[in-house]
Formats: sequence, C-alpha cells, structure tokens
Amino acid sequence: MIRRIGGHTLGFEEMPSIIGFASITGKKESEGPLGKCFDKIVYDSYDGNDTYEQAESMLQSEAVSLAMNKANVMAEDIDCIFAGDLLNQCISSSFGLLDFGIPYLGQYGACSTMAQGLIMAAVFIESSAANIAACVTSSHFASAERQYRFPLEYGGVRTPTAQWTVTGAGSCILKNTKKGPSVARATIGRIVDLGVTDANNMGAAMAPAAAQTLKSYFDDTCTSPDDYDLILTGDLGEVGSKALYELMNRDGINIQNKHNDCGLMIFERTKQDVHAGGSGCGCAASVLCSKILNDFNEHRLENILFMATGALMSPTSCGQGANIPSIAHLVNIKNR
Repeated sequence: MIRRIGGHTLGFEEMPSIIGFASITGKKESEGPLGKCFDKIVYDSYDGNDTYEQAESMLQSEAVSLAMNKANVMAEDIDCIFAGDLLNQCISSSFGLLDFGIPYLGQYGACSTMAQGLIMAAVFIESSAANIAACVTSSHFASAERQYRFPLEYGGVRTPTAQWTVTGAGSCILKNTKKGPSVARATIGRIVDLGVTDANNMGAAMAPAAAQTLKSYFDDTCTSPDDYDLILTGDLGEVGSKALYELMNRDGINIQNKHNDCGLMIFERTKQDVHAGGSGCGCAASVLCSKILNDFNEHRLENILFMATGALMSPTSCGQGANIPSIAHLVNIKNR
C-alpha cells in the first residue's frame, strides 16, 4: 500500500526490495576510487560498435543482463522496465533494450533518472501493477559531449566548473521479498529555475532543486540528517555540493557530516582531470548499483537517502539562451 506522507512524500508499506543490481563503467571510471566495485569494465569506448551512441546502448543491455543474472530472473519474468538516458528521444534505452522484449516505459529526468526509475518501479511493485520490475539508466562521455557541447574531435576547452560525464550504466531489479535493501519512502521533486544559464556549471543549476527536495522530505517525515547513515546526491560535484550545504544551512540543517556525492566518489579529482567531478545519468546509477548497494549487503549501510539531481536542458533550449531548470528526486533505502 502506498500512502502520502506530508505534502510531497510517498511511503511504501511493503517496501519493495532490490533483489538484483549491476553496474558497468568505462576505463576512466575504473581508474577511480570505486574501480573494483563495478561488475564490468568496458575498456573500448565503442564497446565493439561503430558509434558512441551504440556503445551506450550496449552499456544498458549489459547492465540489465548482469542484474537479471544476479537476481536469478529472466527477461520474461519482468513485468515492466523503466529506462532513460541523456540522448534525444532516449535512444540509448530504446535501442539497448529492444531485444529483451520487456514492456518498456521510457523516462527522462536528465541525471535524476536513476532515482526516478527506482520510484516508478517501486510504485508498480507496491501497487501490484507488477510482480517484478526493473530500472536502468546510462550515460557516455563522448555521446553526451557530442549532443550538449562539442564533439571530442573539436578539442573544446572545459571550464573549471565543468563536470565529466560518466561512461557507465546501472540497473536494479525490484520485487516484494521483504529482505535486503528496500525502497521505504520517496519524494518526487519539483522543477526549480533560479536563472542559471551556464551549461558548464551543472552543480549550480541543480543544487537548489536538491535543497528543495531534501527539505521537503525532512519536513514530511519529521526526520533529520542524524537519522540516516548517508545522504547521497547524484552528481552535484564540488560546486553543487558546496552550494547545497549553504542552502541547507540557511534553514538550520547541517548535512555536511552525512553527505557524499556520486560525482565526487567515482573519480579521484586530484589525479584525474575531471574538474568539478562526475556527472551524467550513469554517474548516480553506477555508484548506487556498486559501492552503495554492496555496502547494504555487507551491512555497512542500513538507512540512506539517495537523491539524484538533473538539469532539464536540451541542445535547443541552450542554443536559444534559455535558463536551465533542475529537478531532484529522493529515495529512502532501508535494509530489511
């Protein structure tokens, strides 16, 4: 049963469990602090394909296959899959999942898509619309650069506030089993626009949405940062994380001792040239579906807030000089 908690939060009484998860990343990500946590590393940026976009589709299909194997389920057992990516019309998802034959609902939440997919899968399981549901998302450095900024061949100079789009994917399989890491609550974010226009400063654009969603969750649930082992944001990077601390402190909420960011965890910024940190749909997805959920299985984590953030822009809107609205969706994951 799904119940409303306060103004913006959903409570899942059955708490759908994550019965399988998998992550796959590229060579640069494997050289970071979490390199040994990922299920598979792809050292060829093309992953044996002709284009970067085809390679990203392969990331999704391989992540789903690995997650299904770990969950001991087949494609025909899955009632619905929620998938998305950064590319126009979510082509990484639609082409990558074509051969599975699983009922498909495409998602676009920019870099917040992993949290959005988890929420949708949990809603379907909790409401009995599905017995088993899956979610997956991905990004690829080269395909994202070609769409949003400059193709790699142009050799464009990146600003210090820019983040490095993660080449990677993460997938989760959900079912009501009453054990393991489970979705307990979720807060669906609202669109925020504070006038940021710089496509090379995603952290500044997304931090206000993260602050709004996190404050809404604390208000709705009457909880505080001290109630959680970890508050994990999707990919605010260094700039966005600092902005989030400042925004939360204005309301008397100090999250700094409990917070970490997937964009800061996946790369070693002192050794890897990623500027402000990692970004992209695959950033939050690959970190969650490796280090974080592994820590749940080892009982190093028991109760966390996973909040993926997204910049809701497109090449068209950027070219027209529009602001960059943002969104943040939050999922409370507990061990059973």
